Amino acid sequence: MRAQLRELDGVRFDVAVIGGGVNGAAAAQHLAAAGFRTLLVEQNDFASGSSSRSSRLLHCGLRYLAPGASPWAFAFHPRRLMTALSMARQAMLARRQMVRETPERVRPMTFSYPIYKESPYTPRQIDLAFWILKALGPKDVPLDYQRLSRSDAETRPLLKWLRDIDQLKGIAQFREYRFEWPERIALDAVLDAKRLGAVVRNHTALRGLEREASGDWRLTLADGLDSTGEATVTARAVVNTAGIWIDRVNRMAGPNAGRRIIGTKGIHCMFRLPPDCADQGIASMNRDNEPFYCVPWRGLHYVGPTETLYDGDIDDIRPEEEEIEWLLAEANHLLPGAPFSRDNMLFAWAGVRPLTYDPAQPKGARSRELHDLSGEGLDNMFALTAGPIMTHRSAGELLTKCVAKRVRPSGTPGALNYAAEKFPENTNSPAIDDAWPEATFADLRHAAEHEMPANLVDLLFRRSGNGWTASMAAPMAERAAREVAEAMGWDEARIQAEAAAYRAHVARQHLWHGGDK
Repeated sequence: MRAQLRELDGVRFDVAVIGGGVNGAAAAQHLAAAGFRTLLVEQNDFASGSSSRSSRLLHCGLRYLAPGASPWAFAFHPRRLMTALSMARQAMLARRQMVRETPERVRPMTFSYPIYKESPYTPRQIDLAFWILKALGPKDVPLDYQRLSRSDAETRPLLKWLRDIDQLKGIAQFREYRFEWPERIALDAVLDAKRLGAVVRNHTALRGLEREASGDWRLTLADGLDSTGEATVTARAVVNTAGIWIDRVNRMAGPNAGRRIIGTKGIHCMFRLPPDCADQGIASMNRDNEPFYCVPWRGLHYVGPTETLYDGDIDDIRPEEEEIEWLLAEANHLLPGAPFSRDNMLFAWAGVRPLTYDPAQPKGARSRELHDLSGEGLDNMFALTAGPIMTHRSAGELLTKCVAKRVRPSGTPGALNYAAEKFPENTNSPAIDDAWPEATFADLRHAAEHEMPANLVDLLFRRSGNGWTASMAAPMAERAAREVAEAMGWDEARIQAEAAAYRAHVARQHLWHGGDK
């Protein structure tokens, strides 16, 4: 049963972490392991924001070595080069850590980067970039880099659909990984933080944040599932990992807090390609000279992303038809032989990247930044911007070190665990969906009993991963609701309401239209 929020009223913590995305989850896990009495609160479900709506790539860091509009940009801005090298090294280290320590949460694939005559980078420059990546990263998770010829593209799955094959100088091919799936990675960290003694709450909103005379922070919390549920707690330090809501939280603490976030919106569209394209992907640039991918996913492929400045409602982010139209135009420009059309689209998703605000960079800085807000009168308050999923563990370590310089932990340290949280084995339970046989109804019931879901969307997207299939689990919604009804305390009316709400969610947020193309 969900603990009543009022039970926390008056409790004092060492650290309060605001925002339960992947970076907030990692922060709570590392802080709890260091002995800090930790509170983690998330206004919606864990990892339901930007963490769940990314390109899902555990990428090797190649994009950080692209200097931008001009190949000479690094020569004129050496500090950018140093930042790029640092980010690329972080990417390679994170890649190795995830693959070696949590292999259940990643999947390998072959990525191909086409190099055209008009490309800003020559084949030799691409060779140099991969040489740098090899030098920066560990050797036990290889890149398997090779350069293919133009003739190779003409006969290989996916590559044969490339535009202007006669204009190719070559194709850079390498091993890449994708997350399987990001929400579960965040939940692994949340559950481990709880095991280590942290208090973790989803569907709990921050309604007030102010300093007390003692120097502690006072947080006013409201339960999103119980209109009567309220509590006031205190914390000696606050870690703001609220993603695109970071500025909102900062200004709650201090109305004059400076801007830290700029958001760019990215959408992706899912399709079914022929089976021989399985595990084959494309990394390229769109016609605006921004990254563009075609990524294999559970027997399907998705294309994206877009990257447009976003000034809309950050509480209602979803793909729009004009964005899909633009994305499909880019997909068909890159791969004119592929079956990308609006009629063939299975579903789409949209998110806004919480990038670091930098007046010199119109679309924000991608370098991860930790902001000590003490200089703005917000002592012992920290914020993290532009933290990608792939470096969430190092983000947790970094935030913990910063807090430890100001606050002494009041608890006993423990050993954190990066292992994937596994469901109990139950070979007698059927799969929820044959398209994703790794999740069973027994798993769903276990999640309902032990993993703090509030509704069917929480269960099928963040706990079992069935939402990310061709059917989006919509046809199974009512049966899934029945399977967990006893654990969730749902009667017949609630079962019907949950199934209807789930179908409405995938229709509105993902444009799922009820068919498998």
